[in-house]
Amino acid sequence: MAGLYFEEFEDGMVIEHAIRRTITESDNTLFSVMTMNPAALHLDHHYAETETEFGKPLVNSLFTLGLMIGISVHDTTLGTTVANLGMTDVNFPKPLFHGDTVRVETRVIGKRESKSRPTQGIVTFDHTAFNQHGDEVARCRRQALMLKRPAK
Repeated sequence: MAGLYFEEFEDGMVIEHAIRRTITESDNTLFSVMTMNPAALHLDHHYAETETEFGKPLVNSLFTLGLMIGISVHDTTLGTTVANLGMTDVNFPKPLFHGDTVRVETRVIGKRESKSRPTQGIVTFDHTAFNQHGDEVARCRRQALMLKRPAK
């Protein structure tokens, strides 16, 4: 399904995204290296096992954030967004590990017409990611500048 136009979003609307993604060690390593994050917590198995409460490497939280929003794009903003305006209230209540599978839900928590752009509006989303056990692993509020349906 392509993204929705501004008019198609309704306050309180909940979208359970069909796409799920299992996170691999390669995903975590590549993302951490690409973003210049050398934290042993993400890359060093021995350190994670002996020096942390988790006993194994954690998935980089910024990868988790990007994956959560990326999973939501197909059903919300693909082809209908002008730009992301911001992300706030980002939380990671439980860690993700290699081999965990992520699923995402999105709730529309508000929308308003743009005051300066008559063909666009702003939609506020609350994205929530869960692991395969149903534990909440990430949450984020995102505002997106969305296209209105083209005039005929």
